[in-house]
Amino acid sequence: MSDPDRHAQGMATRRQVLGDAHVDRAEAAKTDFDAPFQALITEAAWGHVWSRPTIPLRERSMLTIALLAGLGNDHELAMHIRATRNTGASPADVMEALLHVAIYAGVPRANHAIRIARETFADMEGKA
Repeated sequence: MSDPDRHAQGMATRRQVLGDAHVDRAEAAKTDFDAPFQALITEAAWGHVWSRPTIPLRERSMLTIALLAGLGNDHELAMHIRATRNTGASPADVMEALLHVAIYAGVPRANHAIRIARETFADMEGKA
């Protein structure tokens, strides 16, 4: 069952972090098949976890980037690298998170994530 308040908060936080253009594209691409999943991530990830006031978006962004890199979730990693323009995490912050990945999740994972981050930051600056 969907919680309208949690969904509204999740959508607001999702837009704040990922930007309106990204969320609008995702919403436009939503189908009847994946609508339940979209509701789940909007309410659980964005409405509950990302909306908690305990730590700022910058730190939450760095945690997410480290976890995605450590798990090898490359597509989601690039998306969250792009979101740093909205969370306040700098390229130096991202590198610090990826150095932790090297130690705690493995050098190959960090090396690959650093390449993705470098390419994504270059694309964000129009240098790709």
